[in-house]
Amino acid sequence: MTRTVETVRKTVLIVDDTPENLDILKGILAPFYRVQVATNGRVALKIAFSSTPPDLVLLDVMMPEMDGYEACRLLKLDDRTRDVPVIFVTARSEVDDEARGFELGAADYLVKPVSPPIVLARVRTHLEMHDRRKLLANQVEVRTAQLRLRNLELEETRIEVIRQLGRAAEYRDNETGLHVMRMSRYAGLLARKTGLSDPEADQIMNAAPMHDIGKIGIRDAILLKPGKLTAEEFAVIQTHPEIGYRIIGPQSSDILQLGGLIALTHHEKWNGRGYPRRLAGEEIPLAGRLCAVGDVFDALTARRPYKAPWSVDDALALLVREAGEHFDPRLVSLFVDLKEELVEIMGRYGDESA
Repeated sequence: MTRTVETVRKTVLIVDDTPENLDILKGILAPFYRVQVATNGRVALKIAFSSTPPDLVLLDVMMPEMDGYEACRLLKLDDRTRDVPVIFVTARSEVDDEARGFELGAADYLVKPVSPPIVLARVRTHLEMHDRRKLLANQVEVRTAQLRLRNLELEETRIEVIRQLGRAAEYRDNETGLHVMRMSRYAGLLARKTGLSDPEADQIMNAAPMHDIGKIGIRDAILLKPGKLTAEEFAVIQTHPEIGYRIIGPQSSDILQLGGLIALTHHEKWNGRGYPRRLAGEEIPLAGRLCAVGDVFDALTARRPYKAPWSVDDALALLVREAGEHFDPRLVSLFVDLKEELVEIMGRYGDESA
């Protein structure tokens, strides 16, 4: 048994205040289209702004109360009908009249008395063009959504790679790998507290795991030495920010550029006695100052094979003592106010060995 698929007819709205003109156009179009009629502009707008707007409007110009030009203008202003083709059908054939119609967004202009073949041809042409534009717009929308999803996936992959590389560097230093998770979230939380936007704070949080990537370039004999480092050995340790900066290298990616900056500057001190470049105060990029606070706080409060974890209060007290020396004093003050949020992060990303 063969099923016949019924084609849904397009809807054409005819607007004219003369019944004879409505009858003529309806007679031409009714065999091929679903026809709606309106005898003035206000009724036409009511029909057009309904839940099922027409696919095309044939619009007379000279009508009482609201002429066709005003009706067309209002149709083009509304999102529901902006793209619906409007064809003016009028006895006015002056060039200025046609120009005004096209300026208002009309698709075409027919002069009365109309020719049935021309009416059908113009209506069919503009409906087909409208369908093609809608199809193209839908394809663009779908493709744009696909590209956005792909870009999001790529960005998430890049962030995950950065995070895992950061954890790999921490594993070399007998860390659990959760240090970078906590430290980066402390830095992002503090960034928001300073007034940075959510995207800016997220960028810092996502770049922070690269802060110690330079440890990859430090010999195990020094990095994993259980005892106190000699002055010469500590000088080697102090090269890891520069190493990390070189490992990341010049990048077009904003997040990798920021990761390189954090790797280079997170051991600088507010008093200018940090390393590797002895920057002081606001010479130190904000991202480096933020990560310095988060890095030290986590180092103090985390359990390590060589020490028990400090309490949150004791760690915050040390930051306060070092405000204006090691750390940006404004950032320390803001960080102390985040105590509850810090404890929440510690609970969520607690040491695996604890």
